[in-house]
Amino acid sequence: MRQRGFTLIELLLGLLVSGILAHLAVPGFKSLLESQQRQSAARSLASGLRFARTEAIVRNRAVVIYAVNDDWSQGWRVIADLSGRGQEDDDNPVLLERQDSGRVPIVGNGPVKSQVRFNGLGEPVFSGGGFRAGTVHVCATDQPQSLHQVVLAPSGRISLRSDKAEQALCRSYSGIPAVTAASAPAAPWA
Repeated sequence: MRQRGFTLIELLLGLLVSGILAHLAVPGFKSLLESQQRQSAARSLASGLRFARTEAIVRNRAVVIYAVNDDWSQGWRVIADLSGRGQEDDDNPVLLERQDSGRVPIVGNGPVKSQVRFNGLGEPVFSGGGFRAGTVHVCATDQPQSLHQVVLAPSGRISLRSDKAEQALCRSYSGIPAVTAASAPAAPWA
C-alpha cells in the first residue's frame, strides 16, 4: 500500500488560508475581549458598592468605598470609617480591596467622582450628612461614549445598566480633548 502525504504547494495553500482567516478574526476577538473587560469592571465596581453598603448596615457604622489614586480605573478600597476621616486616616481598617490595571476607563460624575460614603442605614451620604446619588461610567477607549453605568440612587440602591450614550466625562480617556473656555474657538465678531 502506497502512502501519500501533502505536497509543499498544498501545505503552503493551507497556511495561507489559515493566515487570512486568523487575520480576519483577530480584530473581532480583540473587540470581544475589551467588551468583556469593560463588563467585568462594571460588575466588580457594582459588587464593591453593594458590599460597602451591606457592611455599613451590618456594622451600623459609616463605610467608605474610594477610588485608588482618585481613579476608579486603577481599583478601589472599602474601609470601615472608625475615625470619621475616611481614607485620610490610615488606621481605618480595609475591608475589601480591588486593584486594576487602569486599561478600562472608569469615571464618576460629581457626587461619586472618587468616593462613596454609606451611613449605618446604608444610605449614601456626603461627609456633612446630605444625601448623595450619582453615576459611574465605564467608557470606551476610542470615543467619548459610556458603555456601562453603575447608578447609585439616593436610597442606596445600586443598579448596573448597559446603555450606550455619549458622555462628556469619557472625553479625557478617548484622546479627544474636552472643550473648555480657553480651548474654544473665538467668536468671529470678537
